[in-house]
Amino acid sequence: MTKKAFQKKIYQHYEREKRSLPWRKTVDPYKILVSEVMLQQTQASRVKEKYALFIKKFPSVGALARAHTHDILVAWQGLGYNRRALSLKKTAETIISQYKGIFPKTYEELVALPGIGPYTANAIMVFAYNKPAVMIETNIRTVFIHFFFPKVNNSQKIPDRELMSLIEKYSDTSNPRQWYNALMDYGAYLKETTINPSRRSLHYTKQSTFKGSVRQIRGAIIKMYVQNPKLSKRTIMNALPYTKEVVETQYEKLKKENFFIK
Repeated sequence: MTKKAFQKKIYQHYEREKRSLPWRKTVDPYKILVSEVMLQQTQASRVKEKYALFIKKFPSVGALARAHTHDILVAWQGLGYNRRALSLKKTAETIISQYKGIFPKTYEELVALPGIGPYTANAIMVFAYNKPAVMIETNIRTVFIHFFFPKVNNSQKIPDRELMSLIEKYSDTSNPRQWYNALMDYGAYLKETTINPSRRSLHYTKQSTFKGSVRQIRGAIIKMYVQNPKLSKRTIMNALPYTKEVVETQYEKLKKENFFIK
């Protein structure tokens, strides 16, 4: 498939079926950062409502940096993976302390911030600043496997390094923001209408069972803390339907990770 034909296919679908997502209505790098962190391991449909409430509560990088950890966790409830909320706060604090609240504008500065990896740094460059970048996430991966590896079966796993060269080759560098939005929407469409092509990726992993997992126990502890930050460890241990030893272990780990800072 030629570059022109591929881009035409993706853009035609985008013109017909593009998703209305609140973070696409802004170029504020702080708001883009919030959306990207929320979207890690969480479906866009779940993020939409929480994003709006979070931005209303913490409308700027300064507001988030100054916020109490408890208030951030309250706003984060329902998204899961609560460590992301603390990481977001740490990033905001660093931008205030090192950059006087002015959001960095280069990839090198962004990727050096705590909690920001290569993908998130590139996403900010693309969606906030409309700068070309080569990046991959689940929907983008889905699109390129679907079009360029249609005959590969699940026993043959495709590494991202093979996809990255294609992503760079077929990219629309004249408007990377629109291009990546279009790619992601096409990937979301494929997941709804086909057997997920990402299963043929070397990096595809099936999410582990949530029930009874450490993640569920940690989430239950944080939920109790959010509802009443004055609860003692013993009260939480006695209230949750897990062995006291397991709850105590995870409580202490959360404490060391600064979840219980007021």
